[in-house]
Amino acid sequence: MSKRIWVVLTVVSLVVSFGQAAFADGKLPNIKILATGGTIAGAGASSTATTHYAVAVTAVETLISNVPDLAKIAHVTGEQVAQIASESMTTEVWLKLAKRVNALLAQDDVDGIVITHGTDTIEETAYFLNLVVKSSKPVVIVGAMRPGTALSADGPLNLYRAVILAGSKNAVGKGVLVMLNDTIGGARDVTKTITDRVDTFQTPILGALGVFSGDQPVFYRQSLRKHTVDSEFDVSNLTALPLVEIVYHYSGVTPTMINAAVASGAKGIVHAGVGDGSIATQEYPPIENALKKGVVVVRSSNVGSGIVARNGEADDDKYGFVSSDNLNPKKSRILLMLALTKTHDVKKIQDYFWTY
Repeated sequence: MSKRIWVVLTVVSLVVSFGQAAFADGKLPNIKILATGGTIAGAGASSTATTHYAVAVTAVETLISNVPDLAKIAHVTGEQVAQIASESMTTEVWLKLAKRVNALLAQDDVDGIVITHGTDTIEETAYFLNLVVKSSKPVVIVGAMRPGTALSADGPLNLYRAVILAGSKNAVGKGVLVMLNDTIGGARDVTKTITDRVDTFQTPILGALGVFSGDQPVFYRQSLRKHTVDSEFDVSNLTALPLVEIVYHYSGVTPTMINAAVASGAKGIVHAGVGDGSIATQEYPPIENALKKGVVVVRSSNVGSGIVARNGEADDDKYGFVSSDNLNPKKSRILLMLALTKTHDVKKIQDYFWTY
């Protein structure tokens, strides 16, 4: 063999190796797609319908068959766990999904999981799973901002890339990932920021975990907060989660929503305060009443990003509040629900917010 031919074959071999670096021994991974509905499973009346369309109408088998190139990158099978718009997501579906994910990942013949999901609550489901999945295998949640019938529908490519990511050895141990628009977000920090654009998912201040370069996922950072196999939260024997309500602060806020949360039997309240989690003067009496009844109160912020400093805008030590660190109100609610399955000790719950 001539030296020139040897060099060409070596280069080709390296290119192929790089392209399949995600797959152990060059074999295609076994990926399970769990479908829950959402816009990625939506259809419009015309190819230009991007705001008025039916969601959660396309079955998982059709989602898979609509992207035939999936067969080139993985052995893919699908399962319909739910078929709903994600604004209708419930804690009951979360528990069902988490238990199914854990059961599948315990199997040797499953290398990773992709979950199709509506974008409105995708970050909530992702963070919940990030805290309760008991495997380091990749779990990737994917959605779309345009229905599959639209011009330039983003769902098919998002799904294709999500399957690549779920089969990537580089995604192992990274926690639950959210993949849209060629961007890889970490479940704890990613959030929806724009109502209707394909680049809606961002990670304020911290930035994405990685991006796709062609068909290759490239990571630049990872979360240092505990997740998945390092998390102490376990839902295997749970049939329900404690009720936690979010109360939103605004100018002239009244005690109505706080009182309603307590009356409804809430075990926890996340106060989505202004600025650094501020609480208005008129809110203290109903909040103190809630505390006396054993309701745990977390101070978060409705700003959208940033740390809520402990003993900053409120005397947390005096009142027994928990500060949310930099978790937004929706994710604070998730962590508080899971925390309340373990303890009602405020100091321990505060530790959870600093740990997870």
